[in-house]
Amino acid sequence: MSVYYKERPTSLKESIDSILAQTVLPAQFVIVCDGELTPALYEILDMAEAAHSGLFTRVQLAKQSGLGNALNEGMKHCRYEYIARMDSDDISCPDRMETELFLLKEKNADLVSGAVAEFETDSATIGKIRKLPQTQEEILRFARRRNPFNHPCVMYKKSMVLKAGGYQPFEGFEDYYLWLRMLKSGATGYNTERILLYMRTDGMYKRRGGIKYAGRILRFRNLMLKKGYCSLKDYLISVTLHVGVSLLPDGVRRLIYDSMLRKK
Repeated sequence: MSVYYKERPTSLKESIDSILAQTVLPAQFVIVCDGELTPALYEILDMAEAAHSGLFTRVQLAKQSGLGNALNEGMKHCRYEYIARMDSDDISCPDRMETELFLLKEKNADLVSGAVAEFETDSATIGKIRKLPQTQEEILRFARRRNPFNHPCVMYKKSMVLKAGGYQPFEGFEDYYLWLRMLKSGATGYNTERILLYMRTDGMYKRRGGIKYAGRILRFRNLMLKKGYCSLKDYLISVTLHVGVSLLPDGVRRLIYDSMLRKK
């Protein structure tokens, strides 16, 4: 888990508590402080560490460096092969860890994720659900145009992530780029249709719009085409749709996500 100064203390606490309430508890909980945090956030971390001696490993970065770099730094401190990703404002379902550990072994997979249920402020009131293709063949096909794993609830093998070069700089697409490289290097994936996580979407649709975001999309899609991660047809379709949606007004963009890219 990576956390930075803008996170709400209440959201961080909910997120940590959801991991501590798992049916299968983690053997280690690595939290990366991406730059200096607020006193309220440090207080949440202090209380969690005091209540669970020996479980937490806190990694303090001197300055904020972005999610990808923070996760790379955190991975250096992970003592185990299986790593579960977690955002500092989301809520994991109680059986998430148990389910993903089972799937990694049952499916002989290197990375797995599941469906996420989106919510704004109250996880009891969920909106849309993002489900993804399940099998390796479906994932490989889907990855040519869209992100094939739900990063907030992914669990992967540390060795396979490192083999692919870890997270590399590409703002907004660090996870997608990692999946493409892992799949190309021979990694096997699987997505369950079960909801494993409640994802906070407050402000998400606004962040996925505007000229700057459209530019990042175009640069990433150009990279995909250049490196052979997609065909020219895939490139033209994904660029047209993704860039087009990013330039629409926020309300219209949200409507498209809700009606076409998510399920009830």
